[in-house]
Amino acid sequence: MPVPPTSRPGTPEGLPTPGRFAHLHPEDGACLMEAASLLATGRFTDSPAGTHPVLAALARAVNDAVDDDTRHALWPLAADLADAWPADRAYGPLLVGTVVDAARRVRPTSRRLRRRGAADHARAARLARARTSGARARVADLLWWHGPGHHHLEHALRVLLTAPDADRRLSRLLRDAVTEARARAAGAPAPVAPPSGAVRRP
Repeated sequence: MPVPPTSRPGTPEGLPTPGRFAHLHPEDGACLMEAASLLATGRFTDSPAGTHPVLAALARAVNDAVDDDTRHALWPLAADLADAWPADRAYGPLLVGTVVDAARRVRPTSRRLRRRGAADHARAARLARARTSGARARVADLLWWHGPGHHHLEHALRVLLTAPDADRRLSRLLRDAVTEARARAAGAPAPVAPPSGAVRRP
């Protein structure tokens, strides 16, 4: 696929121009997850099958929130996001808990964030020990993500956006999340730690 004429210098060859929100066609630009999908399958969607849905939600939110320079700097992550789906059930709540922890560093006195972070980390620890899998487990995980998991992530991201250095915090959060997801997907040991601190588009 040719690079659109409006591509900024440094945009990886073959990818559309980085942009906020969803796009109808690559010629209009692409968000980070749309770029990941193009790399993975050639399909143009912001929910590629090879990316864990919680990580994809975080990537979409960060893509839409940061400024153009930060978004452009994150663009190389598309290749890693294209194949980042840890198999362990603990990963989703662990990632949400990590985002809530980051929000607590912005708003350390929030009891709501403290409760939600504790709940997410407790679920991650419980699932790390669980031996159940199959259809019932998948349904339970889906219900958690479309219920409390999604709400916890959205609230934490709203808090992070109030920080004066929100772009830096969000960029680092996404980079660390991608690194951990890739390590877990490759089978590297990644213990669930106790707490210390996709958002879909409109």
